[in-house]
Amino acid sequence: MSQLLKELESRWRKMFSVLLDGGDLPPSELLRAEGLMEAVVLTGELAPDLILERMDAIYADVYGCSLEHRFGSDWREFYPFPQIPFAGKRAPVYPSTAD
Repeated sequence: MSQLLKELESRWRKMFSVLLDGGDLPPSELLRAEGLMEAVVLTGELAPDLILERMDAIYADVYGCSLEHRFGSDWREFYPFPQIPFAGKRAPVYPSTAD
């Protein structure tokens, strides 16, 4: 495994862990990771489908479920390569009025 792929997998794990813990993810981190995904393809190391499989494995390791389980069977259509699907925890919402 190349240093590039190791770094990408490390970033995915960090990003997914931050979101799982309720943290905020700066858009720049997401965009940089997506750029690394493209770089892995451009260097010929892996095809897009194999990169997405690796990302799914890390997501499942962090969240305990697959990307398909979380985002639906068509998640790859909604998030085309190299987009990374992510969602933070929903903020608690409390009504401000009695009605």
